[in-house]
Amino acid sequence: MNRRSFLKTAGLAAASVACAGIGTRKPKKKLNIVFFLIDDLGYKDLGCYGSTFYETPNIDRLAREGMRFTDAYAACPVCSPTRASIMTGKYPARMDTTDWFGAPQPDEVSGHHTRHKRLLPAPYSENLALEEVTVAEALKEAGYRTFFAGKWHLGETAQYWPEHQGFDVNKGGHWRGSPPGGYFAPWDNPRLENGPEGEHLPNRLATETVEFIKNHQDKPFLAYLSFYSVHTPLMSREDLKQKYLAKKNRLGLKADWLMEGERKVRAVQEHEVYAGMVDAMDQAVGKVLDALKEMGLDDNTAVFFMSDNGGLSTAEGKPTSNLPLRTGKGWLYEGGIREPMIVKWPGVTEAGSTCSEPVMSTDFYPTMLEMAGLALRPAQHVDGMSMVPLLKGGRMHRGAIYWHYPHYGNQGGAPGSAIREGDWKLIEWFENGRLELYNLKRDIAEKNNLADTHRDIVRRLHNKLIVWRKEVDAKYPSPNPNAKTE
Repeated sequence: MNRRSFLKTAGLAAASVACAGIGTRKPKKKLNIVFFLIDDLGYKDLGCYGSTFYETPNIDRLAREGMRFTDAYAACPVCSPTRASIMTGKYPARMDTTDWFGAPQPDEVSGHHTRHKRLLPAPYSENLALEEVTVAEALKEAGYRTFFAGKWHLGETAQYWPEHQGFDVNKGGHWRGSPPGGYFAPWDNPRLENGPEGEHLPNRLATETVEFIKNHQDKPFLAYLSFYSVHTPLMSREDLKQKYLAKKNRLGLKADWLMEGERKVRAVQEHEVYAGMVDAMDQAVGKVLDALKEMGLDDNTAVFFMSDNGGLSTAEGKPTSNLPLRTGKGWLYEGGIREPMIVKWPGVTEAGSTCSEPVMSTDFYPTMLEMAGLALRPAQHVDGMSMVPLLKGGRMHRGAIYWHYPHYGNQGGAPGSAIREGDWKLIEWFENGRLELYNLKRDIAEKNNLADTHRDIVRRLHNKLIVWRKEVDAKYPSPNPNAKTE
């Protein structure tokens, strides 16, 4: 049986189960789902996560109405792998989607800045396989109308774009990882019609999302707003740039830097253009949240909010600071993988609550299905666990979580793997086999490598990491014949 026939058959079976026992009472409408995914937003880039420079009143309001997670992780320190993990509920290493789609393959580094590094990157898949049953397909099968807006970056050709991965509507999702025409119309986007010249992209994507919700509010829906913001190019509305330039001068803020090896790391949030981008993104989020309330849908709509990787702090303008987290996008340190995450489940999740249990982007798939009252798909979301117990105020007991990034990040990160179990985090660097151990409860900044003094913990976590990599058939970098010793 091919995949399409399987989905159709499974959908009929699910519909039969859903209809069994229905009497004359009108069934309660299924839970709507709105998912906000932000690009390159750092852990400390929101007011509700401690920023005193960026202003995010709408997202802060969402945090007051839902649950804020302090230990939420992206499955990778760069974008495409994390996005694939949300769609599938699987670790990127299991699908070989371990780098951003478009990064050089091992036979393509001759013209890349990593051409003389010690290792060649591992090969990786540049498409989200159509054989994967995405969370959008699972919800669509159960009667949901599905909508995508913004950044996709999960396939080189159109056959892998949102409309072929479970989404009824696609507004802007294609192969590019940044807005090809920038943040102001015309877009130069094959899946987004041009608006009037100068139209601002975050607002346009929010408008498209609101329009979809308005037109499909009589049925359950998944509205997945995947912002291009706040990815480069660094472009802000002029009024917002001036707002934060004035604030920067009023507060006397000046750029300050730390060092990570040879890389400068921004230590102060004071970049007025980036601040304007964060503000505009927050306004767009608010536009959708306000529309839900105006349409009387907010009491029956679950809202998810997360970033796909850490904030950009060591390259490409270095626009934000993730302190006290170490480094940022492209690194296996906390600044590259720990994310701001909020979930609002009306009538279930305690408003203004906080959760400190580790969760990961793989967990969204089973969580959304369980919240919607649908059967889980353990054969699909093999690495994700439902967060419903946490959202109800309980515990999850998941065990260890893992990362595998066998590539050189554009931002300075090197090939490696990591594991977190409880408060302990171990990183293995593939260039030299170096192991680093941190106690995140006592040392969230990862300043004190405890590998030499806690060798029993190192041995236990490293063995688990090796076993996991074998289980998922993780691919490794290889020696570079053109390496130059430093």
